[in-house]
Amino acid sequence: MRGADLLAQALAAAGVHHLFTLSGNHVMPVFDAALDAKLSLVHVRHEAAAVHMADAWGRLTGEPGIALVTGGPGHANAISALYTALAAESPLVLISGHAPTDELGKGAFQEMRQADMAAPVTKASWTARSADTLAADLVRAWREAASGTPGPVHLSIPNDMLDGRVDAPVPDAAEFSVFTEKSTAGVSLEDAKRPLVIAGPAMMRKGLHALEEATGIPALGMESPRGVNDPALGRLAQVLRSADLVLLFGKRRDFTLQFGEAFAPGCRVVEAQTLEGLRANASEWREEVHAALAWRPPQWKSIAANPDGPAHPVALCREVQKLLDARGAIFVSDGGEFGQWTQACLSAPRRIINGPAGSIGAALPFAAAAKLAFPDAPVVATLGDGTFGFHMAEIDTAVRCGLDYLAVVGNDATWNAEYQIQLRAYGKDRAKGCELLPTRYGAVAAAMGAHGEDVHVFRGLPDALARATRSGKPACVNVMIERLPAPKY
Repeated sequence: MRGADLLAQALAAAGVHHLFTLSGNHVMPVFDAALDAKLSLVHVRHEAAAVHMADAWGRLTGEPGIALVTGGPGHANAISALYTALAAESPLVLISGHAPTDELGKGAFQEMRQADMAAPVTKASWTARSADTLAADLVRAWREAASGTPGPVHLSIPNDMLDGRVDAPVPDAAEFSVFTEKSTAGVSLEDAKRPLVIAGPAMMRKGLHALEEATGIPALGMESPRGVNDPALGRLAQVLRSADLVLLFGKRRDFTLQFGEAFAPGCRVVEAQTLEGLRANASEWREEVHAALAWRPPQWKSIAANPDGPAHPVALCREVQKLLDARGAIFVSDGGEFGQWTQACLSAPRRIINGPAGSIGAALPFAAAAKLAFPDAPVVATLGDGTFGFHMAEIDTAVRCGLDYLAVVGNDATWNAEYQIQLRAYGKDRAKGCELLPTRYGAVAAAMGAHGEDVHVFRGLPDALARATRSGKPACVNVMIERLPAPKY
């Protein structure tokens, strides 16, 4: 068989069902081999979208998502999305086609030092050396992506290896088993009255409630680039200043924690590899922490929508929350100012946000992967109008693949996060260059075959959302909103 057949059959042995991919010269043998291996090709419109989908798959399922792109510029297009996955500690494998080995150094078509390019934004990055070892390369990449602190791994495969004949066995499922890190030295809770667990992105996905039940210690997760100012975590800064012992569970003392300055002087901060054996009786402190994290400005309850004007984000979220109250719902949020409002106001059993990288643009690919992973779950994505432009063509992917998620676009006709920086730093008269048009993104989505609605005044929102959810199609409801800064407490 060919190297491409070995690779495809090894992916199937690992339990992979979907390849998030964009075609190109270097990877067409894999497209052919995928047919016999019964791998589904989710064919996207931009290589970064393929990586974002693999990222969301990894976060939601715990198994590495697989992205497949062509070499050269296709590989380069995919790299930016790796940074989002790396910061979110998301397991995925990016497989890139590559110029053939016998042409390297001679000016081969789309020749590029691909492994070197991907190395800074991956856990590991290398180029395959032999067609006979492609299965072993895949096993290594899979286990590296999922073991320890999860993250993206890159493997480049010269296309002569994909076409070359091989005589190597297909690995069995057991070879893809992931090792669990063993516990390290325990942590003493002696004299701690207000202990706190702060989990990083990967540890958050193990379940904060389960961590609390096992330890009796209040646990919170941090995955927003806003750090201690994350509107979704209420009075987090107050909680951090009140704790006398903080266990960082898969969480670095990084910029989100002001490099440790967010804690009170004298607070003991410990990087914990395990919480096994820890137990505290801190029920009152747990209740205090929960109340602080759930706190929202009381005036939000009295915000009334102007029925004949653009929506206030809080009023918009009240309507969207009704959709997320459905059993098993998945909430996807992009970044930016509108994303901060939705992250603060909306909740669902499962959530994916842009993550610590602070990048924007991934919401539509995230939503598509979420619908593939959980076809029966309602999936609602919220994103700003600037963000929508990054991957709006992925609406076409959703239509082709029958992925009926709902995207709600908060449209204030501006790059609002940067506009707010301009207002604060330079003043209103110099707030220039961040304007956008009030484009009818609902009409754009409808032109691609999705259900699309444009809501210009708030009174039209409830009916538009209802029609979108009944459509049975991928849907985009574009809502004009007030141009407001992100919430600050």
